Amino acid sequence: MSTPDRNVPTRADYVHWRTITTRWRDDDAYGHLNNATYYEYFDTAVNAYLFETTGVNVRKLPQIGIVAETSCRYLREIGFPEPVEAGLVVDKVGTSSVIYRIGLFQGPGEEAAAEGRFVHVYVDNTGESRSVTPLPEPIRDAVMPLLR
Repeated sequence: MSTPDRNVPTRADYVHWRTITTRWRDDDAYGHLNNATYYEYFDTAVNAYLFETTGVNVRKLPQIGIVAETSCRYLREIGFPEPVEAGLVVDKVGTSSVIYRIGLFQGPGEEAAAEGRFVHVYVDNTGESRSVTPLPEPIRDAVMPLLR
């Protein structure tokens, strides 16, 4: 019996969960999830959480989170037609940024099929400057329970 790879995240590493329905078009010509779609799932997991938890349209806040950095570790194939469960956790809450990790799981296993890193930097949404600003309170309040 093999021991699990400790570098592979497991369900226990995440705090909040969202089920994402896969679509036929999500798969690429090779029959597995297209790499760009992983990033759509990361974006959906983070922003849906923020919309639901804050109770406000985060696009209309005076400060908005823009993606400053993102990455993905692909650990095994996933694809249509099975749903994907996205686990969400926050690694760091800074003055003007939040670093998220998102694990994607498909099927009953405990190990992630992929893990993304997603960094939001908050900028002014009231003018054209888009200068970096502190996190809005509703966002800070929403992400603190995810911090591990």
